[in-house]
This record gives sequence, C-alpha cells and structure tokens, in this order.
Amino acid sequence: MLEIRPNCEHCNKDLPSNSNEAMICSFECTYCKTCAIEIFENVCPSCAGNFVERPIRTSEMIAKYPISTKRIYDPKDLEKAKFNADKFREIKPENR
Repeated sequence: MLEIRPNCEHCNKDLPSNSNEAMICSFECTYCKTCAIEIFENVCPSCAGNFVERPIRTSEMIAKYPISTKRIYDPKDLEKAKFNADKFREIKPENR
C-alpha cells in the first residue's frame, strides 16, 4: 500500500493526499511536478526510474488506511541529478 508521503523530497513543498501535483517513482520517492519534470527531467535522482502521478486516496479510505505523516526532506545534488537525467532521459523507462 502506498505511504502517500506529505511533501516533496527535494523542495519540501506540501503535497496533501488529494494533490494533483504529487509524482512518485516505483520506490515511492515523492516529488512535486516541478521538481520531477522540470528539474529531474522525469528521471528519479535516487533510482533512475520514471515518475507517474501519485493516485489520490479517498477520504473514506484514508480513515481506514491513514497516510504517512513522516516528512522526508533530502534535497538532491543537482549536478548528480543532471548527470543522471542526461544519462537516462532519452531511454524509455521500460528500457532503463
């Protein structure tokens, strides 16, 4: 089950559970759309996977399966992220 993390790991922007701005990779690294697409160019700086929009959990399901309250704030080294993006951006995610 997804943790539904509450913030962007790079810029610390709040990403409430109903946010359309939240992007995740297959390891649930969580970023806002600006960081995921514009800064990291759809290449996760941690695992080199791609990003997809995080699904929204309904309030009824949040009551039953609470979302994470643990904030992860770990700004990435932009030079390393740029190297990673340059290396993988042109390779389709299924071929990385």
